Amino acid sequence: MPTFTRVQLEAFRGGTLPDTIGPGTRLLFVGFNPGLRSVAVQAPFSLRSNRFWPTLYRAGILDRVIDASQGLDAADRAYVIARGVGLTSLVRRATARADELTPAELVAGAEALRARVAAAPPRVVAILGITAYRIAFGVKQAVPGEQPATIAGVPIWVVPNPSGLNAHATPAALAAAYRAVAVAAGIEVLPEPA
Repeated sequence: MPTFTRVQLEAFRGGTLPDTIGPGTRLLFVGFNPGLRSVAVQAPFSLRSNRFWPTLYRAGILDRVIDASQGLDAADRAYVIARGVGLTSLVRRATARADELTPAELVAGAEALRARVAAAPPRVVAILGITAYRIAFGVKQAVPGEQPATIAGVPIWVVPNPSGLNAHATPAALAAAYRAVAVAAGIEVLPEPA
């Protein structure tokens, strides 16, 4: 795994990641914004402490845990897309922590997301985290799960943020929420791993 100093990582502040989206995207996962390390290696959810990739495996969305710590290689990217999964962010610019984002950035990010979803609609949009959803979409009383609103006519679900900082979301709870949203999106989920 590449090692970066804090000074080296700071050079990636404000950088961006390309979306991982293919023509058959059924389920679009939307994170807050990329972290500095993710931009450094050009892979979403690159920190090994982030539970995103293990959750996709445990939920039966993928048949293996992808290690994005050194980047997302072409074969893994193609596999994710072939499974009907897409990845994007509400806010494009990288920060060290999600709490560096302003409410105005999250609201603007929701508008930009609306345009991306309208241009290539998946079956379901899954926002990773209730706090970002409440702020970005102006729904202060929102609860996790399927939302009454849509984005560009596409159903929105809110699932727990897979960050290791979100300790109250257990691995089992994460997997159950992600599996439910995958089923709603029409992804043929795999048997749960033993």
